[in-house]
Amino acid sequence: MKRRNFITGALSLGIAMHPFVRAWGKPTAGFKNTTWRLAGPAKPVFIYNNWSAYDELSDNKPQTEELAMNELAEIIRLKKSGVELDYYVMDAFWFALWGGYRTWHKEHWPNGPDKWLATCKANNIKPGMWFSTNLIATHSGRFLEVIPEWKDALGTDPNIMCLFDGGYLNHLSKTLQMWYDKGVRLFKFDFAYFEAVTPAMKDKFTKEEVVEKNKVAFMEMLQQFRKNNPDVLITGYNGFGGDMENTYTPFDKKIDPRWMDTFDTLYCGDPRFSDVPMMNIWRSQDNYSDHQVSAYQAYGLPIRRIDNCAFMIGKTGTCYYRGHNCWKGMLILELARGGWVNVYHGNLELLTNDDAQWFAKVQGIYHELQKQDNMLTFGSIPGKGKPYGFKSSTAKGILCTVVNPSQQTVTMELPANSSSNGYVLYADGGYKPSIKGNQLTLGAEQLVVVGFDEYANPKHYLGIDDTIHIPLSIDKIETTFALTSKNTIEGKVIGINGKDLRIVFQQFYKNGDPCRSWLGAPPDGKKVSEVIKIAVSQDGRSVPAYIEYDKMIWSGLSWGVTEVKQGLFDHSKPLLITCSTDEKDAAILKADVYAVEYAQ
Repeated sequence: MKRRNFITGALSLGIAMHPFVRAWGKPTAGFKNTTWRLAGPAKPVFIYNNWSAYDELSDNKPQTEELAMNELAEIIRLKKSGVELDYYVMDAFWFALWGGYRTWHKEHWPNGPDKWLATCKANNIKPGMWFSTNLIATHSGRFLEVIPEWKDALGTDPNIMCLFDGGYLNHLSKTLQMWYDKGVRLFKFDFAYFEAVTPAMKDKFTKEEVVEKNKVAFMEMLQQFRKNNPDVLITGYNGFGGDMENTYTPFDKKIDPRWMDTFDTLYCGDPRFSDVPMMNIWRSQDNYSDHQVSAYQAYGLPIRRIDNCAFMIGKTGTCYYRGHNCWKGMLILELARGGWVNVYHGNLELLTNDDAQWFAKVQGIYHELQKQDNMLTFGSIPGKGKPYGFKSSTAKGILCTVVNPSQQTVTMELPANSSSNGYVLYADGGYKPSIKGNQLTLGAEQLVVVGFDEYANPKHYLGIDDTIHIPLSIDKIETTFALTSKNTIEGKVIGINGKDLRIVFQQFYKNGDPCRSWLGAPPDGKKVSEVIKIAVSQDGRSVPAYIEYDKMIWSGLSWGVTEVKQGLFDHSKPLLITCSTDEKDAAILKADVYAVEYAQ
């Protein structure tokens, strides 16, 4: 499992034992079918989560009361501009080492959570809290010590707690009720390791029986908690099924449907970059979440029950120091995917009051559409790198949110049989998309929103994001690359006068699957561009190139893209392009070259 290097370091069990890749077992005789089958949230909700405003996993920025209260003040500010935010979730590491989830980190929260809880209540915001399902340690050591009530549940692996034997689960159940009684209404569960077994139970059950008994015990506890407190929202994150590591694996990791009787929603992966290479690295991140929604729908989840978890702005390593780059498209897609849990992470102070008004307008459009619960995907599976989109409609009209992840300008047919012409409500800057009937033409890597009927109305216009630059034209230049060593390919190309050059470099395993390089998180990781390298030279001299993938990427990357701007080289002479990798598992290297033209 590579979601976080710290988890791999914490456990002795390894990837093959993690629930992400384990087939779910058959119910045991002790499992009782409940009579309160869930339908997920009763309506779409909007959640702020403070993760990525701090980061104690991919970075060294702690969560503190000051930070948390500052973000609460930002929520209140945004709400005054019309932004909908129903919950504030306090994410990981709010708790004291020896507190058993009942006391808060004494150094970072010397006065406890009372001020935060009271301020949330005063501003009609429902508090939420993060809990690890049963993992208690990272590579740095335990983040929770084993209190007396938990001692008899400690697993043979001392980093995970057994759920069906010992006192841990019963104590956790009472802890949840304690926080509910203090006003908490959302409970987020993460890091589930159902292979945990106590020494007393180790030889009494098979590994498969242990997994099943842990799952059933946890399910029944949460289902009873919900029965006692019907207004809670319970969300599931890592450890409850599905594949999150890449965007090429077949959709065959079925999710135990019983989780839909336990959780309101399951998330489909932390934001990361897809295996579809793009010059705009943030659009590749959008592509990952687009793909994961398709995957989890194939795994059997209703769209409204999928938490795409994709909106994350911030100043920390977990979001690759993204800041608020390309945040508008990220927001549109987070809403367009149709899930009823809409989660916004990170540093809300990065959004101005003008941004907040735009944010509220986008929410207003898509909130009405989400309530219809009829979102449909169309076009290609996103991870294949071909155009795709999301369609939602009301009795008033249709909205199509379309992405072209490819390196070419394309025309695609939208699923809109409408008597009115389509109207472009939003587009990335640069290339000007056009709509004729239901035929949309859009540029390489471009996001476009098109409305029909009532939505084909200027009052819904969302503008152009001129922080993004889509090429006016892009044309592939056929270039032969030859292997010059085990890990290097080279090719020569003559540029086209008046145009830049875009070079796309990818690495693959022997079987042809994209090969990700995992180089660690800040502060000790290595930038991907130091391993997946693209160099351009002419007449023996290096030519400067622009890249966006020069980042420490905890989630790995299988490609690099660079551009060489016109004016930096002589178009009448060949350029030497050298693509190399230090990735020992990369067996196949491929590169393509494109001539691109931008608006002046």
